[in-house]
Amino acid sequence: MKKQDAINMVKILKETYPDATCSLDFKTPFELVIAVMLSAQCTDERVNKTTPYLFEKYPTIESFANCDISELEEIIHPCGFYKNKAKNAKACAQKLLSDFDGIVPKTLEELITLPGVGRKSANVILLEVFGIANGIAVDTHAKRISNKIGLSSKKEPEKIEQDLLKIFPKEYLKDINHLFVWHGRNTCVARNPKCEECTIKQFCKTYLKSHK
Repeated sequence: MKKQDAINMVKILKETYPDATCSLDFKTPFELVIAVMLSAQCTDERVNKTTPYLFEKYPTIESFANCDISELEEIIHPCGFYKNKAKNAKACAQKLLSDFDGIVPKTLEELITLPGVGRKSANVILLEVFGIANGIAVDTHAKRISNKIGLSSKKEPEKIEQDLLKIFPKEYLKDINHLFVWHGRNTCVARNPKCEECTIKQFCKTYLKSHK
């Protein structure tokens, strides 16, 4: 896709979804770290139902670091993969205290050293907490839409991200993930995409191919 087409597509998506922002509820940087961790293979809506009690029960990084793991597992059970997520959450809190003085770091390189935080999560944390957009979080929506539109033919999120970074100018990076998530939830849904309603179908390789 040409850069100008990519820019036009983002502008149309911004008009289509003017409220596109992060859907996870959080009050502190650490709360977002935990919320993003819980959101893996789980809806943001489900996470937002779980975190109010979770953050009331464990209000500080120290309380997470010292928590009873089985209690933590029980609270986050509805978010799925609860054993692994509980182990990572506790270990993440411990590492923040031991290596970062209890402060969530603001570089990708440091964030991905935290248990349970990969590149996608780090990109979300950098953008939502620090306003830093050097990368694009490629989740299931961003992956599906990038493949359908023809922005990337890759399957691995990191490779898709590199393709997107070559196409979109830096000033648009902060919007891409939010717009793709909202477009993926509302229009370009996985099972029955609403192609005729799609405001960016003129840019979509899949749509154009099926309407030759």
